[in-house]
Formats: sequence, C-alpha cells, structure tokens
Amino acid sequence: MKLAIVPLFFGLGAALPAQQGWWMTQPIRWVQTNLRETDASLDARQFIGEVAGLDANALLMTMGGISALYPSQVKFHYVSPYIPKGHDTFGEVLREGHARGIRIIGRFDFSKAHKDVYDAHPEWFFKKANGEPAIYNGLYQACVNGGWYREKAIEILTEALTRYDVDGLFFNMFSNPAADYSGHPLGLCRCDNCRRLFRERFHRDIPDKPDADYQAFLHDATVTMSETIRSLIKSKRPNAALVGTSPEIGDVVYSESNTAVHRPLPLWPYSASDNVNQARNTYPHKMAVNQCMSFVDYAWRFAMVPQEEIRLRIWEDVANGGAAAINMHGTIGEQQDRTALAAARPIFRWLKDHQDYFVGQQSEARVLLLGPGSRGAGFREAEDSYRGLFRLLSEEHIPFGVADNLDWLGKRDVDLVIAPGEAPKELEQYVRTGGRLLIATSTAPGFDMGKVVKLWKDPDGAYFRIRDKSLFPSLRDTDVAFMYGDYLQVEGRGPLTFIPPSMYGPPEFVHVDWKDTEDPGLLLKDIGQGKAAWLPWNIGGLYYRHSSEAHARLLRDLIDHLLPVGRQLKTNAHPLVEITLMRQQNRQLLHFINLSGHSQTGYFQSVPMKDIQVRVKGGFRSARAVRGGKELAASRSGDYAEFTLPELADYELVELR
Repeated sequence: MKLAIVPLFFGLGAALPAQQGWWMTQPIRWVQTNLRETDASLDARQFIGEVAGLDANALLMTMGGISALYPSQVKFHYVSPYIPKGHDTFGEVLREGHARGIRIIGRFDFSKAHKDVYDAHPEWFFKKANGEPAIYNGLYQACVNGGWYREKAIEILTEALTRYDVDGLFFNMFSNPAADYSGHPLGLCRCDNCRRLFRERFHRDIPDKPDADYQAFLHDATVTMSETIRSLIKSKRPNAALVGTSPEIGDVVYSESNTAVHRPLPLWPYSASDNVNQARNTYPHKMAVNQCMSFVDYAWRFAMVPQEEIRLRIWEDVANGGAAAINMHGTIGEQQDRTALAAARPIFRWLKDHQDYFVGQQSEARVLLLGPGSRGAGFREAEDSYRGLFRLLSEEHIPFGVADNLDWLGKRDVDLVIAPGEAPKELEQYVRTGGRLLIATSTAPGFDMGKVVKLWKDPDGAYFRIRDKSLFPSLRDTDVAFMYGDYLQVEGRGPLTFIPPSMYGPPEFVHVDWKDTEDPGLLLKDIGQGKAAWLPWNIGGLYYRHSSEAHARLLRDLIDHLLPVGRQLKTNAHPLVEITLMRQQNRQLLHFINLSGHSQTGYFQSVPMKDIQVRVKGGFRSARAVRGGKELAASRSGDYAEFTLPELADYELVELR
C-alpha cells in the first residue's frame, strides 16, 4: 500500500497539509471510559466533572453498536434499558463536556449484535468452519463483509452523526477477529459473503489458515469499510476524527499498551514508545493515541497494573509525539482500584501546565528502523528481531524512527536504514543514491547481495569468528560470538566467519572438532554511491532473548561504521535511560525517560540518575530542563552542542534553542 506522506518527516522543513484537524493542532490528554450498559444512568455533570478533575481534555466513551447510550430509533440498534426515562445519556455528556472544553469521541462496537438481529439476518454474521455462529456472552459475532457492517452500521452512524456534534468516532474490535475475549480461536469466517467474494477474487475456496491471499482479502475488506465510514463522517461532521479503523484511512492511529496473564515473557517495557514511534513515523500527518490499558487482563478489568508501569507508558506516549492516554472501565468515580488514576493524575496535570511542548512534535531522528509491516519472515522470529534492534538502539541512545511502509523513499534524508526482516527491492535504489543499509535476517534481500549456498536450520552450537578487530574495536577481547536460529550461507568473504556446530559434551570433547570456515557471517557491499551490510542471521532476535554483550558490541560497531557522519547524539546516560529527539517549529526537544525501575515482571520507582552528559548535533545555544525548572549551561564543541542534565528522576524534558 502506498500513501502520500508529506516530507516534514524527520524535520525536513516542508509544511504539513494546509487543513489539519484538532487532533494535530491541540495537545491531547485522552481518557477512555469503557462504560457498561448499566452505567447509562450516570449523572452527566458529575461524570464530566470527574473527567475535568483528571485534567483530561478528550473523552472516549461508549455511544452505540452493541448497546446505545442514546435513544436510537434505528431498527435492531439495541438501546440500554438503564437510560433513565426522558434522558439521553450520551447527548447529556456531550453537552456537559463541550461546555467545559472537553472533546467527546463516541465509541461504537459493530463487532457483535444481539440474538434478535441474528435471528432476522443470519447472513450478516460470522460463520465458523463447522457452520455455527460465533457467540460470546449471548452476542453474535458480525462479519465485516456482512450487512450488519455494510448496511445497518451506516444507518446507525447516519442517525448518530445527524443528531450529535461529536469530535470523533472510535470503532472497537473493527473487522473480523482471530479469537474471542477469552482467547478461543474463531478461525476464518465462512459466511456466504466471504466465500463468494474470496472465490471471485482468488478463484479458490477460503483456506483453513490465513495465508497471504486471505490476509490481503481481510485487509482490503477492512479498508473498504473504513473508507465508507470516513466518507460518511466527513460529509456529516467534517471536523470529527475517525479513530480505530484501518490506520491508512483514519485520522488517528490507535493502539494499546496492555498486559495479559498468559502472554509469553519477557515483558516489553518499550510498548508505548514502540506503538507511538511506529504510528507517528509511518503516518506523520496523523496523530497517535496509544492507550495505557490500566487493567491486568480482560478477565480482571478492575485489577490494575503497577503504578510505575502506568507512568512509564504515559511518558513514552508523549515523548514520541503522541497523546497522553489512559483507559478504565466504568465511571472515574466508581473505580474498584484507584491506583492507576493516582499515577496518571499528576502527570496529566503537569502536561496541562506545559501543554505547548506536547503538540506538533515531529521526530528529528536520522536512523530508520523498518517496522513489523515491512518484514517478511515468520511472525515470532521477526518480532523478536525487531524488538532486539529496537532495544539496542534505545540502549545506545541512537535517535530512531520506526516506519511500517516505504513511503518515505525519495521524500526525506535518512543516514541509516535498518531492516530486521526481509529487505524489499525498493531499498536498492535508496542505497544506490547514497543511502546506508543494515540488514539483519536469514531471509535474502530483494536485490543481489551474494549467491545463496545453503540455509542452515537452527545449527546447535554454532559460532561466528570475529576476523576484523579494526571494524569491531568493542570486541578486542572477544574472538567468537554464539548463534542459533537460521543462518543463510552466502558466497563471499567477510569480517565474520561461520563456525559450524561441533561437539559440546562431555567436557573432555568440547569443540575439539571445531572447524573454522570462510563462510561470511557479515557481507559488506558498495552499491552505487551507498553501502549495505548484511548479517544473514537473526542477531536481533538473539539479542532480544539473551542480551549477549558480544552481539550488542558487534551491532554497535557496525552501526558506527555505517553512519556517514557519526552519531546524532552522544551521552554517558545509563542504557536504561530512553532518549527521544523531537522537533517543534522553533525548538528541539529531548525527552529523557528513566526505565531503571523495570525488573523482570515488576515495575518499581526509578533509580535517580545524576550528571547525564549530552552532546547533540545542531547549532543550539541554550538548554533548559523544563520539569526541573533549570537553565543548563550549554557550550559548543565542533558540530555538537553540549550540556549536563544534573538529575533525572522518572522523566525530564530538555528544551534546546
């Protein structure tokens, strides 16, 4: 998919689109209250007072779909029986919110409907492989290709948009899910509409498991429905935002930082940074709302995650140019566990008091990490590789953006692109015109980097020998680095060479049959005016899982070798200090987030950091610690401005001019 992305990306100086929505021109402190149908009897003035007390200026609340919180007249649109007689819960909240300057985004969920709808129109609904409907707590799963989405949803939305001056609409569980709330797989829909449309397009039956054709089929159905809804919204309420549908079509890219009790470890403390960085750098003309999901898991929505995890997520949201956002269930005043609110409230207050810093931010990073949408390998391997490289860049304090597409090609300057999965052919032209590229995967790129000889499948006990210590000065005391996973043997020579598996037990036999080869573990190639480096093994995934110093040092030296004019930022900060470099119209902003409180499955108060020395490229003459309220002595050294941050608790913002 190709989108027209404006070239302001990475601060190139071009203008954003002339007409921007409120979500791009105003700072956002967003709270989502997933109201139950029983909450329809709430007092609107009190409810909005609670939202205002949190210093939120945007409220996402239930409006309709499964259960309407307004007196809908559309047939089959179920209205909550808990709305007091003569009242309009949503309308009253909208009125009270607008009176206090709070934007109201209505939440619709068309993923499910009640039994009377299914009985009248079973053809509108998801059909499992056994021909049965997908039922959850008495609700029937709808199909995105069926009439509940394609017809009835449009009728419902037309009524809602005609009646209410909403600031946006959000759509929950949009399209066909892979599993229900309990995690039970649903399989692929086999309703008559899906079967017919899939056969018309691909001339075969729907597969048993989602393949590339089915993924494209479902993606395109979701995009088409998103476009239909967008057209309706913009015709009725041109100033309203579309949230929670296809990110290509919506005005706001929505995501969640959440937990689940059965999710494989380790935890991912960069979750919010990951989500917002991807959204803002893939779609720089769209806002990112990454919800801090306050609860532990679906089954325990009233049990909160640690307070320090809440704080970390919100700081990461805003440090990457997104909205501050938190989610809860029920009204604010009736929370069973109020610790999440206690963690968020002072942050929202500080963000309100300094809100000019948190609008119109764009990434200034000159390293680009290709994100999940750009990878062609198996999901788990690719995700581990991506996360390992994401973490390494953060620990090395190398400012970077994440892009899920290639729409940036030819539209902005980038010092280095890192591909943790398959490198598309389009990247060859980027390199030929002077770009630098690092590929880290056993999947061959889409252009010639050497003739493939053999794929080694998970060679147990293999190594790479470091042959060129001048290229890898950090490895002067290390001669070999371990590897497992796939290795793609390619013709050529390189500064790393493969050592195939050998005996590792008993101790008397350890590696006595070691045989070095000349097979490269790294290929370096000049392509046109640029350079490409290919590690034909999953070093990113290995680093994510094992944090080997040898792998970190190897990557550090290789990145420094590829950067054409050196690092954009240099610092003595601890690796667990996350630093983002952002730009506003007349200043640059450095966000410092202290992750030192994260340990295994726990989040604790961060360990205070002292005397963080920073050198950043640019002609800055002043530095100010905004949260600390201190002017920092700034000086020049060559291409760098220098300053020292005397203290870092959990978060600091430094303004550079």
